[in-house]
Amino acid sequence: MKRFLSPAASRVFCTAALIAVALALPLAAHATALDAPLACNESGHQFIADLAGNQLIDPKPTRVESNSINAFSPAQGADLTAFGFHIFAVVGYEKDDPMFRVGEGEPVARSAYGVVVFGSESKVRAAVTATGGTAIVHRVAPLITAIFCKRS
Repeated sequence: MKRFLSPAASRVFCTAALIAVALALPLAAHATALDAPLACNESGHQFIADLAGNQLIDPKPTRVESNSINAFSPAQGADLTAFGFHIFAVVGYEKDDPMFRVGEGEPVARSAYGVVVFGSESKVRAAVTATGGTAIVHRVAPLITAIFCKRS
């Protein structure tokens, strides 16, 4: 088999390729942080509509709980975080809003929204508290925690 590059040229090419990959990694690893909306200053409609409009979530809920909370999946390729934790579900509800499906039971609130993250309740609570946040932090399962805002 014939070599196309000398050993020295091969090393230069490999080094250049590694540098190009290293420079691209921070861009590929850029996540969209949802810390600001989780300060609980908006409605469930506004939170979900903004994420859907920016194509960060699938606009169709994947699940509707009995309390009318609609669960939405992050869009393909969207990397969402909240207070440094990876988001794997976005939730929301707004009464009398056609964007949301109604569950079989009593709605959790007139308007509610939040996210579900990978992280222990204590670590998530500490991160939310450190920012002065007022969101409700609720343990869903071991290492799965909800960060939630609601209006009556």
